[in-house]
Amino acid sequence: MLKFLKARENGIDDPVILRRTESTKRAYSLELSKHRDVECVFYGGINSLDIDPVEARYLLSGTVAGTVHIHDLTNHSGQVKYTTKAICNISRSSPYKHKHSVETVQWYPLDSGMFLSSGTDKTLKIWDTNSMKPADEYEFSGIVYSHHMSPVATSHCLVAVGCHSSTLKLVDLKSGSATHMLKGHKKSILAVKWSTKNEFLLASGSEDNRVHLWDIRSSKGSLMSLDQFNGQEVPTLLSACTAHSGHVNGMSFTMDGLYLVTSGTDNRMRLWNIDTGRNTLVNYGKIQNETRKSLQLAVSCWCKSDLIYIPDEYCNIQVYEMFTGRKIDTLRGHLQQANCCVFHPDYQELYSGGNDRNVLVWEPESDGAYDSHLKEQSSKKQTNNRNFVSRIAATADAWSSDEET
Repeated sequence: MLKFLKARENGIDDPVILRRTESTKRAYSLELSKHRDVECVFYGGINSLDIDPVEARYLLSGTVAGTVHIHDLTNHSGQVKYTTKAICNISRSSPYKHKHSVETVQWYPLDSGMFLSSGTDKTLKIWDTNSMKPADEYEFSGIVYSHHMSPVATSHCLVAVGCHSSTLKLVDLKSGSATHMLKGHKKSILAVKWSTKNEFLLASGSEDNRVHLWDIRSSKGSLMSLDQFNGQEVPTLLSACTAHSGHVNGMSFTMDGLYLVTSGTDNRMRLWNIDTGRNTLVNYGKIQNETRKSLQLAVSCWCKSDLIYIPDEYCNIQVYEMFTGRKIDTLRGHLQQANCCVFHPDYQELYSGGNDRNVLVWEPESDGAYDSHLKEQSSKKQTNNRNFVSRIAATADAWSSDEET
């Protein structure tokens, strides 16, 4: 680190080099935090997490009980060891909560004063954070498995909604109506994601084993259907032009928007080149994934080689190097199945939620500074206690009464 700081100080290296080096070091060394935990206010398993993109301060979560919670990630205690407190809740007693499980939550990309949630009660709700009441609500004919707003859009305010229907729906928050219906899938749509580079590019994954890329400015259908075999000879006719040999239930674009990561119930994960639409054929091995709902995976950013964090069926978060497929680590901590994870881009931390009703914090491995500080605080406290006891003993009454003698 001193070498990079010296080179940065002398103007030899670009500032980006230092940032990428430190980000890579931190992202590769995540472990269960010894100093932080998240206040447990959840009434059921946690299905979805999101960190607000404006301040990167607030953690949003949705549960199977239909409740939604907001935690403030800032340390207000002044202590190294602290608990992240919940500051807002849509509890089970709230008349506005979802009637059934919340499947997806997301902050409004430009303002933490709004957020969105959707679930198995067939509704998409737009919330006012200040009042914790719905500002708008949309009903659909089937379960809403996933929704997503573009993080880079400037010319539209569309929400992509994947539900128990073969039609991908686009809701315009400005007009308050469903403006587009994109047809191309044959079964329920489990996952939707907007590109992090192109505001008009949208990806969707379905129970028909396919992943479609859409340009919402075109009315001629999808741009392309991703093919796991890259146009080569396929084993069966049913597997032609399919991205997976099972349901596609998870996806995420890389920060630069050049690649798309997908996961499926065929226990495989694939990396796609967005410019060509080709499978990069990176082999990540078998990743146990049999869930029949949307799975939230995370991708690191600002690293020399980005990492993929994906929950598996065994209560763990698996960590893979994106372009080599090499397994880096297994993050163990959940007591029941993990459902979702989100990567903090500023601090290279990971937050994960599962059926054990816990949100776990995974932070870069301590270099000893925190532990030394904790020991120092403990030592000072013990010294102060001894001094206090000594003062009490020194000032205690030492006289005796003649009547007692």
